[in-house]
Amino acid sequence: MILRSASVAWMGVSFIGIALIASGCGATAHVEKDKSADFSHYKTYAWAEQGETKNGKTNHRDDISEKNIRFAVDEQLQKKGFVQSAASPDLLISTDLLVEKNQQHDKEAVYSQPQTRSYYNTRTGRYNTYYYPSEFRGYQNYSRTVKEGTVTITMLDARTDKAVWQGWVTSQLDRGNITSDEIDKSVKAIFKKFDGN
Repeated sequence: MILRSASVAWMGVSFIGIALIASGCGATAHVEKDKSADFSHYKTYAWAEQGETKNGKTNHRDDISEKNIRFAVDEQLQKKGFVQSAASPDLLISTDLLVEKNQQHDKEAVYSQPQTRSYYNTRTGRYNTYYYPSEFRGYQNYSRTVKEGTVTITMLDARTDKAVWQGWVTSQLDRGNITSDEIDKSVKAIFKKFDGN
C-alpha cells in the first residue's frame, strides 16, 4: 500500500513538472503601436527596400530566410484584408531577423533515490520490507548556451516614412539557423496580436 501511494504521488509530481515545462516553451510576441495612427486609412502595402548587406556580400542563407518571412507576412496581411500594391501603397513593410547565442539559466528539481529496506522480526520470524519514496531535496541551478531567433516586423506610413506598428518575437531554435516552420510560427504569433483599430 505504501509503495502504490508513493508511485501515484511521484506520477503526479512528474505530470505537473512536464506541464510546466511545456507551458514555458511557447514564444511570446510583443507589439507596439503608434496610438495616433488611424489604421482604417491603411488598405494597401508594399515591401520596403532592405538595407545594404554587410561588406557588400550577400548571404544566400539569409536570402532564403527573408523570402520565407515575406511569404508568411504576405499571407497574414492578406488574411487581415490588406492588398499588396507597389504603385501607391499606404504602408511599407520591413522585416528583420536576428539569430544569436544566449545563455539560458534554468533550475532542475533534485529528488533522492527511492529505497527499500528489510528487517527481520524476531517475534514473527519473518522478514518485512518497507518502501521509502523519493523526497524533494531542492533545486540545482545550471546554465546552457542556446541559439535564439528574433523576427521583427515593422509597418511604416508610406507618406510620412514613420513607424506606426511593430511586432517581434524571440524563440529558441532547434537548429543552427531558423527554419521556415519556426519563421511561420513566429509571424503567426506576432499577427495574433495585430489590432488594426
